[in-house]
Amino acid sequence: MLDELLATAAVVGTAGVVYVAAAARVVKQYERGVVLRLGRLRGGIRPPGFTMIIPGVDRLRKVNMQIVTMPVPAQDGITRDNVTVRVDAVIYFKVVDAADAVIQVEDYRFAVSQMAQTSLRSIIGKSDLDDLLSNREKLNQGLELMIDSPAMGWGVQIDRVEIKDVSLPETMKRSMARQAEADRERRARIINADAELQASKKLAEAAGVMSEQPAALQLRLLQTVVAVAAEKNSTLVLPFPVELLRFLERAQVQPGAPTVEQLPTRPRPAEHKDDEFVLDEPKGDKFTRAEAQDDEFPLDNPGTSPLPDPD
Repeated sequence: MLDELLATAAVVGTAGVVYVAAAARVVKQYERGVVLRLGRLRGGIRPPGFTMIIPGVDRLRKVNMQIVTMPVPAQDGITRDNVTVRVDAVIYFKVVDAADAVIQVEDYRFAVSQMAQTSLRSIIGKSDLDDLLSNREKLNQGLELMIDSPAMGWGVQIDRVEIKDVSLPETMKRSMARQAEADRERRARIINADAELQASKKLAEAAGVMSEQPAALQLRLLQTVVAVAAEKNSTLVLPFPVELLRFLERAQVQPGAPTVEQLPTRPRPAEHKDDEFVLDEPKGDKFTRAEAQDDEFPLDNPGTSPLPDPD
């Protein structure tokens, strides 16, 4: 009798161990458990830790709640300005509702990947090439909204979408390089022209100052000589401005040369009146101004000549 009881207890214990081993489940910290009992969703999500199910009746699905990084394959498309490009991206998402991720969609990872590829091609067709190259932040936000709208019904939340690279044809790369080179050359010419304008204004101011002080031109010439001599050249070509010659001509006074005040003049006879002129000094004939006519006395009219004698 005792042997039968011991055998029964051993069988029951063994069955219990087998049952516990078959029913015991462990849910990790970053996972959530979804239990389907006879194909129907059982209320409540199993939290992390040890949990039990009914073997053969319940089925436990574990859903990863971590952020998933999924690369989006490169997509070929034509931009709005008719340029063929190849764009690839990366998407970051996570599951926020484990039950919807299991019930609402067959494979949420595959669904998110296909939605990302479709949205990426749509963004390429709606954007210009300049937007793809320089305004990526705005495109990333638009792409995120396009993917996040249907993904919310699957229990998935899109955290971030980033466009990684935009590949251009070789002809387009060369055209863009020529355009950038031409733009830089244009800016260089504008800068040089602006510098010439500023320099001309300063030179005009300097010329005004030197015209007021002619000695400044000579000092400037000496500074130029010093600057050229510092290079230790054997030959020195020195420009000699005409203004310096004029300055030296005005500044230098010849010694012994008579001035206007020092020129000799002939004394006027005391018996001459203001209206009398001496025409012939040896004879001493005198004529008054009233007796002289314009054609006979050309001294009063320098621009005329005396008329010929009619005889």
